[in-house]
Amino acid sequence: MRREELVPVQIYEPVRKIIRDWPVAARRELGATLLRLQRGELIGMPDVRAMPSVAKGVSEIRISLAGDAYRAFYISVTEEGILVFHAFIKKTQQTPQKEINTALKRLHTFFRNIKG
Repeated sequence: MRREELVPVQIYEPVRKIIRDWPVAARRELGATLLRLQRGELIGMPDVRAMPSVAKGVSEIRISLAGDAYRAFYISVTEEGILVFHAFIKKTQQTPQKEINTALKRLHTFFRNIKG
């Protein structure tokens, strides 16, 4: 039996620390969704949503748990795989501009770190 090829996942270190503070159930759900993405599944709403307001090709993993909304932004890049570059707990219906700005900064820094 041949093992399936999984797309690699890289999580930006500051984001890894944020995710560690999430409840276990939210971390498990994030892991399960990332595994589906690694296998090449096309996932849509309500689990994953495109986030063109952040940048082209960015999507968010959406986790709802006990009234809280956990979000992780990622981008799939062929050479590097799936890059998880921002995570937060959402308190409002709309994604706050502050989170989008932080995500953009982290995305650029993460790319710089990977390339150089």
